Amino acid sequence: MASARAALQLRRRCLSAATNPVLFSGHGLRYRKLEVILTTSIDKLGKAGEVVKVAPGHFRNHLMPKMLAVPNIDKFAILIREQRKLYQREEEEVVKEVTKEDDDARQQEERLKEYQTAAKRLDNALLVLRRFISTGNELRAPVTKDEIVSEVARQLNINIHPDNLHLQSPLASLGEFELPLRLPRDIPRPEGKLQWTLKVKIRRK
Repeated sequence: MASARAALQLRRRCLSAATNPVLFSGHGLRYRKLEVILTTSIDKLGKAGEVVKVAPGHFRNHLMPKMLAVPNIDKFAILIREQRKLYQREEEEVVKEVTKEDDDARQQEERLKEYQTAAKRLDNALLVLRRFISTGNELRAPVTKDEIVSEVARQLNINIHPDNLHLQSPLASLGEFELPLRLPRDIPRPEGKLQWTLKVKIRRK
């Protein structure tokens, strides 16, 4: 917004100065080249902010109407410097925003890879628990979701949240169980399966 106002102010002053005959007479004869400040880089002429010499007609008919250059006098030199500062600040802010977005995207991609690696380890693992039994295959104390989460951290060195494990009721008998895992939807499903699972085997202690 500030840069737009500066550009408008610069254009108004340039138009006012360019129609002033005193300005041109100050540079000498009519056919003598003028010193102008480029507002943008022009091939084979110079870079933005540089002072170059051009024919009066070229400046009046081409450069000035398109705001490609302004007369080389103090007030325009100051305006050009201030305007370039504004543009430079805006460009820096854009670069910072783009960099932040790139960092966020990269971090999200890295997290997704970590989740997928953990999901594969869980899906291929066999969690073995040993428990006392009461009668037959019945356990003396059922295995709860929190106990399974703790054993996953201890045996597999993977930290999961209880909500990641779908267990409707505690495991109350010996045997092998395949428990569904609730993982982020961004993680692709395992090949040949509908969902990620954790295999748990409860053996007699």
